[in-house]
Amino acid sequence: MSIAELVFIAIGLSMDAFAVSICKGLEMKKTNISASLTIALFFGGFQAFMPFVGWILGTQFQKYIDSFDHWIAFILLLYIGGKMIKESVENSEREVSVSYSIDYNELLFLAVATSMDALAVGITIAFLNSNILFSCVIIGIVTFVLSILGVRIGAKFGGRFEKEAGIVGGVILSLIGLKILLEHFM
Repeated sequence: MSIAELVFIAIGLSMDAFAVSICKGLEMKKTNISASLTIALFFGGFQAFMPFVGWILGTQFQKYIDSFDHWIAFILLLYIGGKMIKESVENSEREVSVSYSIDYNELLFLAVATSMDALAVGITIAFLNSNILFSCVIIGIVTFVLSILGVRIGAKFGGRFEKEAGIVGGVILSLIGLKILLEHFM
């Protein structure tokens, strides 16, 4: 597999993490460097780690993973998207703090949900006899960079359209979950 092919795969894999990073940025009144790096490390780290796990599992477990990974991603993203919508509607009347705090449990669920496709890519990398460590590093770096960019984009608009942004972000997360589920059945 060439470096160009690997970068395109990494970009494709990181699109869900990019979209979720925008949603996380929408929750911020302004860009928070520490939170941005934490979010990017979670998404980049899981996107880098999951292909390695897929590579280790190989083809003998593929049928077991394929049978439920889409359901896990769908349920997690639907739950978090619904929670985001609910909190946006409930908090619309209250004064919201300028500070942003990270919910690490939620971030962990989001990172796992958005990296399930990377697990399957790891299995593919095993078939292609490509260098798994190099592949994981490229995937992780691309996701890390796009996640920081996503948080910054979201933060730029989040403070201006706080309630609407929270609702849109929740809907986007739910739609990503639905997309993952529907792609499995197509």
